[in-house]
Amino acid sequence: MTGLLIRWVINALGLVLIANIIAGVSLHGFGAALVAILVLGVANAIIRPILLILTLPLNVITLGLFTFILNGFILYMVASVVSGFQIDGFFSAVVATILLSIISAVTNKIIK
Repeated sequence: MTGLLIRWVINALGLVLIANIIAGVSLHGFGAALVAILVLGVANAIIRPILLILTLPLNVITLGLFTFILNGFILYMVASVVSGFQIDGFFSAVVATILLSIISAVTNKIIK
């Protein structure tokens, strides 16, 4: 249980870092980052598998690269729901998703 909380906080810190790096991503406070990561986790658990199945032919044609677009779409939708978290453009959402995926993968590798 503590590993889950540590991953949650580290991913929220990563989102704060991403908001400071990428011009199109804005975040108002660490609390908004915690809520955004929580909503993103729920969206990835519920909505993402459905969208992956629906876009499977396109994903096969693009050799899996469409998954980046799909993840950017989910992050863009999370930003539209969470107050204090805003993404100005879709390209910013895709870049932020790639960076957040790297941070999450490193965190999951370190904390088991």
